Amino acid sequence: MFAWRDDDAGLVRAFTDRHDGVSSPPFAGLNLGAHVGDDPQAVATNRVRLEEALGLATIWADQVHGSEVVHVTQELLDGPRTGTGAVGVGDAMVTDLPGLALGVLVADCTPVLVHDEDGALIGVAHAGRPGMVAGVALHLVEAMRDLGAVRLRATVGPSVCGRCYEVPDEMRSAAALVAPVSAAVTWTGTPAIDVASGVVDQLQGAGVPVQWVPGCAREDDALYSYRRDGRTGRFAGILGRAS
Repeated sequence: MFAWRDDDAGLVRAFTDRHDGVSSPPFAGLNLGAHVGDDPQAVATNRVRLEEALGLATIWADQVHGSEVVHVTQELLDGPRTGTGAVGVGDAMVTDLPGLALGVLVADCTPVLVHDEDGALIGVAHAGRPGMVAGVALHLVEAMRDLGAVRLRATVGPSVCGRCYEVPDEMRSAAALVAPVSAAVTWTGTPAIDVASGVVDQLQGAGVPVQWVPGCAREDDALYSYRRDGRTGRFAGILGRAS
């Protein structure tokens, strides 16, 4: 269920894998994405299994490869949900409510977890190439600081690596204008983008220390990868506070 997990002083950080789920091929395993064409009941069962393992209710947003930050308040939680069970539309979320986990869905994109070491605020971001270029991780940091966070720390999870993310040269050049370190080369020497390197560089440039959990989604069959498989499921980055 977990490719990586760390629980410390009530803070839960995790990145899931595709094990221990009930979805059938091509989503085989612990698919947590309700928007990819999987059986809704299978996704619901997978999400329940995740919440039971975490011991926390988990909140999701409908992601659109943008930079909008959703502030998860009690009022929002008490309101209507979207068709996928999400509390709203956006590629980042922030909350200070206890007993909750925030989740971001990925299948090559970079999952980002950010917490305030001196307070209750937690935040997550889904950073694909468009999100990295739009600065979604930086928008999350700004939103958390606006809400009073002082000492932020980030955890960046597995995603497609630069060697496996081939793009046209002009797309690489556009990304490099925003984050020069994201310019990469594939295993075969063609232009590529290393989105996670760009995100890590952005976070560090904003004064946020980063723990980077290694792994390439395309190279690891335990993770979902759109680049590798096309129609597939989603694994997740999870961040929550028990109290």
